[in-house]
Amino acid sequence: MILEILAYKNIVNDIEDLMTKSPFKKNYIIEQIGIPSPTFYRKLKTQTFTPDEMLSIAKILSPEENFMLELKADIAQGKLDYMNGDYITHEEMLKELKSKKLI
Repeated sequence: MILEILAYKNIVNDIEDLMTKSPFKKNYIIEQIGIPSPTFYRKLKTQTFTPDEMLSIAKILSPEENFMLELKADIAQGKLDYMNGDYITHEEMLKELKSKKLI
């Protein structure tokens, strides 16, 4: 647990540099995480972003990593659904789509 906390502290300390080196402008990041600009710059200066705000920033700065994590979670959920029998067959899906006149 200590290693995770130290890694988190390093990321918090380096977040401004990571944002500067990213292809995204700070205004875009501010807009995406939904906090007022003055609050963002104060938190950046004092390094007081909440863990949720840090996660939102990380998802913006590393979209490929975020996509892969979400994809792996979706695949794991799909496997779990399949094992629990929580699925419908292709034929059932086609029948449902035809009844809704989507195909």
